[in-house]
Amino acid sequence: MGWMQKLYETYNCSASAMLPVSHTKQQAHIEITIDMDGNFKRAKVIDKEETLIPATEQSAGRTGQRPPPHPLCDKVQYCAADYPDFGGAKLSFFKDYETLLNQWCQSEFSHPKARAVLTAIQRRNVVSILVREKILFVDANNKLPVQWTGEGDPPKLYALLQPKKDKNSNETVRDQGDAFIRWRVEESGRDLGVWEDPSLIQAWTAFDASTNVNKGVCMVSGAGNASLALNHPKRIRHSGDGAKLISANDASGYTFRGRFTDNTGQQGCGIGHEVSQKAHSALRWLIEKQSYRNGDQVIVSWAVSGAKIPDPFVNTMALLDPESQETDQDDAESSATGEHFARRLALKMAGYRAELGNTHDIVVMGLDSATPGRMSIVYYRELAGSEFLDRIESWHDTYQWHQDFGKEQKFIGVPSPKEIAEAAYGRRLDDKLRKATVERLLPCIIDGLILPQDLMDATVRRVCNRTAYERDKQGRQWEWEKHLGIACALYRGYQRKKHNEEFAMALEKERTTRDYLFGRLLAVADHMENRALYLAQEKRESNASRLMQRFADHPSSTWRTIELSLAPYKSRLQAKRGGFLHEMNGLLDEIINAFDRDAFVSDDRLSGEFLLGFHTQRHQLKARNADTTTTESEDADSENQ
Repeated sequence: MGWMQKLYETYNCSASAMLPVSHTKQQAHIEITIDMDGNFKRAKVIDKEETLIPATEQSAGRTGQRPPPHPLCDKVQYCAADYPDFGGAKLSFFKDYETLLNQWCQSEFSHPKARAVLTAIQRRNVVSILVREKILFVDANNKLPVQWTGEGDPPKLYALLQPKKDKNSNETVRDQGDAFIRWRVEESGRDLGVWEDPSLIQAWTAFDASTNVNKGVCMVSGAGNASLALNHPKRIRHSGDGAKLISANDASGYTFRGRFTDNTGQQGCGIGHEVSQKAHSALRWLIEKQSYRNGDQVIVSWAVSGAKIPDPFVNTMALLDPESQETDQDDAESSATGEHFARRLALKMAGYRAELGNTHDIVVMGLDSATPGRMSIVYYRELAGSEFLDRIESWHDTYQWHQDFGKEQKFIGVPSPKEIAEAAYGRRLDDKLRKATVERLLPCIIDGLILPQDLMDATVRRVCNRTAYERDKQGRQWEWEKHLGIACALYRGYQRKKHNEEFAMALEKERTTRDYLFGRLLAVADHMENRALYLAQEKRESNASRLMQRFADHPSSTWRTIELSLAPYKSRLQAKRGGFLHEMNGLLDEIINAFDRDAFVSDDRLSGEFLLGFHTQRHQLKARNADTTTTESEDADSENQ
């Protein structure tokens, strides 16, 4: 129960920001205002709004055929005694609701506003009033329909209700009995929502605690005579979430037989009611505040003390100050080598270390559910603050590279896990594959493990197939540019972790490995042809771009094809850009002369290293253009990327 202990401690450190004990949140649809005598004043439909409501242990996680009532705010089928009179399609639970509210009002923890609500519902006319106020609607038979058949647009409430499939007709219905009511009470000329009154919140918390007589040892707090929880909350990830982290409903089966002396399950998992409420409230608050979400998958990281920590699921641009990114782009030399980035990252981590210190506990927790009612913890780690920051800093330092996410998003650093998944499998990957990929990346970020090789290989293969990426109206391949930077980052980081091999982010002219040199050759050929195409005002792919996949598989034979196809473009450049052609021919000769003869004629498949050579050579050519050529030639590359 380490995770629950940490959540319980988190609640105690930041209690003012979280839900009170014995309360939950629910989306409300209807707001009814009454006075202290229970007299109706007004009602209105409200947009889906999260409302704090009192709840019992049973109602906070209610399921089944007869779900127990909330004590104050609840659905129409609970609050309205006259709901059956209007042909309500759902069962009426008014009796249970009235009994619970009456018990509270008769106790020593009673509250005047709770008594006002009790008086109002005992007049047994809630639906009648809401129909009169045109909040609920009836058909010609004065019954509440489950489908809108009237003229014009349906009422506002109808559009807010959750559509469901009718079990008998299999048609989509919206039952008005599902509309959730919250109460507002006027007192001394001012009205206040019951969810806004601290005295009412305290009154219910005290009453609910007094009703729990199930005592035992709490395995989280260690208390020997604690009020134990029989049911644990749901609605953890969002207000409609029915999955629970802790549940047991097999009291009549074989779950407990032969293991414990009773079938409640508490001997195997005894957790105090207050501890469970606080822990789940803390988890709910953390998820709302700072989690990564992908469908049912939720991953949240936090400091138990409440201190701010870096988000492990964002890219480096989001992690660091955007203004410092602009400074980095302006400083071409430090940008190319990554020196400025390293200083900036270290400074950012130093700020977190000053706040966290070395002893603060950091927790990373991943949640997912295979069924609507059961949730599992798919990942859990507890780390010291210094260790957590070291892991985050190492991740951003190891896998850093030049990233191009669009005109306004160029930075040095690491992509987010979501962006890595899309680079490896495409933007249209299904949620199941995206979740699995993010879960595989979690240990790489938090535990410092090496990146899975198949993930790196998949990204490299997709980027090599450049023709599969779409171009915009200007002929640019923004998504390919983005994924190229991601592929280089993953390959560079993988080689660094696996083989302790360092690749600079700037062009390494002294590196003479076969794959790196072939990447440089392809970049120069692409650059030359793009310049010639621009001079002829043609917007189409270069041969180097079109043959990139084939080049990666058979570099030597494909290079001969690319080199021959450059001949007409060289003629065009000779006539209009003779100096440029001379410079590029010299660069090609320099690269080819750096090859070992056997390596140059080998047609073996290239590794991801060739992308590093391609990207750094391309980056260096662009930087040279910016320094030595006209604005026209600067536009040449941007027009043909």
